[in-house]
Amino acid sequence: MQPTVLVNGTPLTLASVTPHTTALDWLRNSGLTGAKEGCAEGECGACSVMVARPGVSEGASTEWVAINACLIPAAGLDGQEVVTAEGLGSVGALHPVQREMADRGGSQCGYCTPGFVCSMAAEYYRPGRAEGVVDGEHGQDAEHGPNGFDLHALSGNLCRCTGYRPIRDAAYALPDAPAFDDALASRATNPTPAPVHTHLEADGAAYVRPASLDEALALLAERPDALLVAGSTDIGVELNIRGSRPPLLVAIDRLPELRNLDEDDEEIRIGAALTLTEIERRLDGRVPLLAELFPQFASRLIRNGATLGGNLGTGSPIGDAPPALLALNARLVLSSRRGERIVPLSEYFTGYRQTVKRADELIREIRLPLPLAQHTAFHKMAKRRFDDISSVAVGFAVDVVDGIVRQARIGLGGVAATPLRATATEEALVGRPWDTETVEAAAQVLSGEGTPMDDHRASSRYRAAMLGQSLRKFHAEHAASEGISA
Repeated sequence: MQPTVLVNGTPLTLASVTPHTTALDWLRNSGLTGAKEGCAEGECGACSVMVARPGVSEGASTEWVAINACLIPAAGLDGQEVVTAEGLGSVGALHPVQREMADRGGSQCGYCTPGFVCSMAAEYYRPGRAEGVVDGEHGQDAEHGPNGFDLHALSGNLCRCTGYRPIRDAAYALPDAPAFDDALASRATNPTPAPVHTHLEADGAAYVRPASLDEALALLAERPDALLVAGSTDIGVELNIRGSRPPLLVAIDRLPELRNLDEDDEEIRIGAALTLTEIERRLDGRVPLLAELFPQFASRLIRNGATLGGNLGTGSPIGDAPPALLALNARLVLSSRRGERIVPLSEYFTGYRQTVKRADELIREIRLPLPLAQHTAFHKMAKRRFDDISSVAVGFAVDVVDGIVRQARIGLGGVAATPLRATATEEALVGRPWDTETVEAAAQVLSGEGTPMDDHRASSRYRAAMLGQSLRKFHAEHAASEGISA
């Protein structure tokens, strides 16, 4: 069968695309030009579209999820359902999101508007959006509207002419729930299309979606040049900006063996192909350190595709997940045809974008030991509050008993060729009073950890200073619970 995608209710063939053709280019070449290319690296949201994904919320078989069409290969949508801005409404019957954007002046030049509309529509259809709304007021925070609309849904969408107030006004004016005859809302009661086996070859390259984990591992054993694809939030940038053309892309994002989230008395096991949004919602705050990490990790559009397996698999020294996972003492399950092995994350990174993972292995699972540390925090220093790359990232996990530090784990990112544990600082804390004197001495040690460099994001002096300040801030935030003056 020819690879096809159901777009706005109409089957469109993928027969003419190459393994490296992005979904955005394919959609635009198919005449659906609402989605635009602004940055080609997932930071502006002009390319946003909605895809049908398995429901995370109770009672929802399917959920509409917004993603960056500029990053994902078109072949990755084979057998799936997509809705673009053109499919939300018509000139004579605008979708509620489109109507509110028009009525409240949320669009001027219109370049970014289709992307905003798709991101807003995905949040409009989010199950449970209006929970917590009482008499038109939402009881959580200033970033939720009176209808429960979460402004983080738009953190990956940029507007340079209208400004954000009218766009926010449009989002907050949406009904608490879609109308009873809304077709896209009704779609959520039916199952998501099952992943299909895909094998597409063109221009001397191939895109393969294996039918099983065994098939994926067999491919890796046969083809050491294969590049694994999950959310494509990193590989997509390589394709668009750097012109990378891998000979073989192997999609593992829908393999059920990589999509578990289980917990027992000893550990939490997180499938490497679960998206960050799925992990965030399924954990529901049970791992406070990760709950702090997620809102600061890129944007909602990126988190809807990005995975922990992908973030770790790239071996990047500035990924946001490794510092938090190092502080949580995470272990990785690496799988190949030869079997499985478990590697502590602290021993995983070996050099700049180099790891102990062999070419025939993939990350199947991330394991977090229980119980969790008593005091945790994730600090990210960047030029923007959201949707930015870290200059420095620090994960803290500290246990204090009777005023004495019994255990400390500190993960660092952005200060060396690899993410790393601040072992010297940990040693300066353990066994000592959790007080200002101890913390000040340890902060001096932490400022000397790693080998920070000068680049366009920050100087080495700034990075070193921020490490020490981060520990002081952490102590100030967590001293009172131990009855100790900060």
